[in-house]
Amino acid sequence: MPTYSKAREQLIDDVRAVIGDTEELLKALGSESKEKIAGARPRVEAALSRAKAQVAELEAAAEARARQAVHDVDIYAHENPWKTAGVAAGVGAALGAIIGVLLARH
Repeated sequence: MPTYSKAREQLIDDVRAVIGDTEELLKALGSESKEKIAGARPRVEAALSRAKAQVAELEAAAEARARQAVHDVDIYAHENPWKTAGVAAGVGAALGAIIGVLLARH
């Protein structure tokens, strides 16, 4: 499985290719023959297919990382309940103070 950054770069390249091929296809629709349009279509379809596959791969990788992060946080919370409760209380107090200040201004 390629790394996230390589997959992201490949997706960007594929999207650029789709855009370029689509622009060429649109120009051909306005001024060129059916043969040139027919020639551009397979390239557009192939680039679009690659881009879709890359998006699906990136989504799967992001989902896997998110699941792993949730799992890691769950394990940490079970192993360190008092630290977790303290951090949660601190974050809650900070958010409450920020919201209180924002509401007091209006």
